[in-house]
Amino acid sequence: MGLSGPPADEARLRRLLGGPDLAWLVERVRRRLERGQPLTGAVSLTTPTPAERAAAERLLGRAPGAGRALTVRLDAVDAVLVRSGISPEGLTAAVTTLTGPVVPREEVRESEDQAWREAYAPLTLLAEDLPHHAAWAVRVRDDGLVRRLARTPTAARLLLEQTVRVLRELPVEPARSLSVFAADVLGSAHALDDGTPVATLALSGARALTGHPEGAGAAWRRAAWASAGLLRDDISSTVLTLNLRGTPALDWMADVGEPCVLTLRQLANRPPRTAPPVVHICENPAVLSAAADNHGADALPLVCVQGQPSAAALTLLTRLHELGADVRYHGDFDWGGLRIATTLLRHVPWLPWRYTADDYREAVAVAGPDLRPLEGKPALSPWDPDLALALTEHALRVEEETILDVLLTDLTR
Repeated sequence: MGLSGPPADEARLRRLLGGPDLAWLVERVRRRLERGQPLTGAVSLTTPTPAERAAAERLLGRAPGAGRALTVRLDAVDAVLVRSGISPEGLTAAVTTLTGPVVPREEVRESEDQAWREAYAPLTLLAEDLPHHAAWAVRVRDDGLVRRLARTPTAARLLLEQTVRVLRELPVEPARSLSVFAADVLGSAHALDDGTPVATLALSGARALTGHPEGAGAAWRRAAWASAGLLRDDISSTVLTLNLRGTPALDWMADVGEPCVLTLRQLANRPPRTAPPVVHICENPAVLSAAADNHGADALPLVCVQGQPSAAALTLLTRLHELGADVRYHGDFDWGGLRIATTLLRHVPWLPWRYTADDYREAVAVAGPDLRPLEGKPALSPWDPDLALALTEHALRVEEETILDVLLTDLTR
C-alpha cells in the first residue's frame, strides 16, 4: 500500500501502539481494513486487564471512559497519531507499518478462487481430450472430493495431474500389475496403494469408466481396479471351475473331468478363447466337487464363486458372457445367498438355475423339518422379487447341499 506523506516513526510507533496490551486494538483495526470497512466509530474490549486500560490511557492521553468494557474511538487514535507526527498518514499507515501490508479479504477470496480454477486445469483438459471422462470430471469438481483430499490449490494441482496421467492409460489391455503400472506412470510402485489421495481419486475415475458398482473393502477395491485392467493381487484371487475349455490347460483338465483353480493372473494374461453355450454357476464348492465325482468329463461346464465373487470370478464370468455364453446361477436359499447373487447380477447378466420362489417352496416342501431357521438381515432378490417374500414367509434356510441330487441332474450331458 503506497503512502504519499512522510513515513511513520516506527520506533515511537511501536512504543506507543505496538505493545502486547494494545494488540487487541491493532488486530481490530487490521480486521476492518481487510474487510474494507472505514476506521471510524468505536471498538470495545469486554473484559480488559488493568494493563490494557493503562495502555489505552497512555495512547489517548486520558482515560478512555468509565464502565466495565474498554471502549476506544478509532478517529481519536487516528488524530493522536497524526498530531504527534508518529504516523502522519494516520491509523491505516500505522497498522500497516506494525503488521505488514493489508490485502482485502475480497482480493484474497478472488485470488484463492483463481488458484483453484487453475488447479482444476488438468481435469478440464482430460474431459476435452477424452469426453467419456467428462461426466466424472464435472462430478468430482462439484462434490468437493479434490478439496477434501488435497486441501490447497497447489496440492490439488499435483493430485489432479497424477490422476489424469493414470486415467489416460485406462483401461489397460492386457491387464497389468497395479504396482508395476504405478511405477511406470507415477514413478513409484506404491503411488496407488490404498489410502493415498491419488489412489482414491483415480479409482473413482476408473469406476466411472468401467461402470463398476459402488462398494467398500479390500476385495471390492481389488475388483474395481481389475475392471480397468489393473491387478492388485493377481495370485491369491482365484475361481474354481469344472470342464471349461479355451486354453491348453483348461482343455487338458476338461478331458479328465477334474476341477481347475484359475488365478486372476492367468485370466488376465491367458483368458479362455472360447465359451460353451451355457455356463452354470454355484455358490458352494461341494456342488462342483460332487459334479466332478458323479459326472467327470461328462459334466456340463460349471463355475463356483465360493461366496462373494472374487475379482478372478468376475473376470472369468465377464469374459464368458462376452464370448456369448448364457450364465445360469444357483446359490443358497438364505439372505447371504441372495446378496451374493445380487452382487453377481450387477456385473454379469444371469438367469436363475433352480433359484426362484417356486424352487424354494418346492425345496422346503421336500426337506421339511430338517431345515435350519433363516437368520440375518433380509435382502432383496431382483431377478425374482417373490423369492425374498417366500424366504420371509417360511423363514427356513435351504443350502445347496440340501438339493444336491436335483442340481446334479441338470449338470450331465
